[in-house]
Amino acid sequence: MTTSPETRRLLLVGGGGDMTLSVDVAVAALRQAATRGLTTHVTNLADTLAATPAVTAAADAVTAVDHTDPGAVAAWAVADGGFDVVFGVREMAQVAVAETARALGLPGNDPDAVRRVRSKDACRAALAEAGFVQPLVRLCAGLADAAEFVATVAGPWVVKPRDGSGSEGVRLVADPSELADAVAALPNQDEFLVEEFVVGAEYSVEGVFLGGEPRVLAVTAKEKLPPPYFVEIGHVLPADLPSADGERIEAQVLAALRALGLTHGLFHVELWLTDRGIVLGEVHARIGGGWIHRMLEHTLPGIELYGLAYDDALGAGAAPASFTTTGAAASRYFAPPPGRITTITGWEAVRDHPAVLYAELAVGEGDVVRPFSSGEDRVGAVVVSAETPAAARRLAGELVDSVKFEVESA
Repeated sequence: MTTSPETRRLLLVGGGGDMTLSVDVAVAALRQAATRGLTTHVTNLADTLAATPAVTAAADAVTAVDHTDPGAVAAWAVADGGFDVVFGVREMAQVAVAETARALGLPGNDPDAVRRVRSKDACRAALAEAGFVQPLVRLCAGLADAAEFVATVAGPWVVKPRDGSGSEGVRLVADPSELADAVAALPNQDEFLVEEFVVGAEYSVEGVFLGGEPRVLAVTAKEKLPPPYFVEIGHVLPADLPSADGERIEAQVLAALRALGLTHGLFHVELWLTDRGIVLGEVHARIGGGWIHRMLEHTLPGIELYGLAYDDALGAGAAPASFTTTGAAASRYFAPPPGRITTITGWEAVRDHPAVLYAELAVGEGDVVRPFSSGEDRVGAVVVSAETPAAARRLAGELVDSVKFEVESA
């Protein structure tokens, strides 16, 4: 493709997934590129392109390329040529983003660093070697490996995929008798992790790399449904933390990101505050889910989240000296009981509430709600603004609870 010398192009590898949240993120990323005069080209699987018309409509061009094959994306991009920024908003696209940026000689993460954080056990090993507190973990090749770990490490334990997302396949095992069922529910029973369960309040740190250095945008408090699954049900941003805890968290996360060798784009780092200090969890080379992108841009007025990354890659403009949140925001997911929905009441009042930044309800009368076991089982969410984190959390909970679902056995 031939472009004029002044034309700058963004390649968005992997576009958006076919869930509402992923589409919203991808469209925001494309729009923020357009405001900077970038023409945009999206690559994705052909069926996902067809299933995400809002993403294709927001792009200047689209091509079907498999983002789970980094070599194929890089080869296609080299053949096409003329890109100035390579970016991705999806977890499974990050290795292809890094490989493609390297092949084009553009700013981007070291592909080996991205592979390291994408493989949860490799990331744990790297952090532990660098001196960070980590849960004990074992890479297992079958039930026998998992049983051996459970027999030698005090429980409870967590069974999880090696490189999954959205809490799919993640399950608490409180007793060894539950292990076989947890392993059987995994998407890949030949390669998975078992690790010790960490007790403590959960948080995540959201940020951006500017000039190769990580910068924290905010700390987010997380809420999850009760075990055995680990589905996130709500977020509050900024987290209502004592300043000393917030400073310790930020310092630990920044040091960890440097140790892992990440240098470009956005980041989302999960952690626990425990009796033994900060225990780092998973590290992601992308922004967090759960509508965190909308909450960040609301509490950081004037900031365009993806635009920060584009400006850094292009060397355009001066980075903000500091980031300070204003007010607060919270998200809360609906968690109706499983079964076939017969009636829903209260939704319209929630949707139209003046403090609501975003609201969606993906089910209606006659639809079947499945038991929650992963993020894909969510059926809608409410995102609200308030003056304080406590007020935002309370309002989000009240609005979600005000919507009543009547269900019958499906």
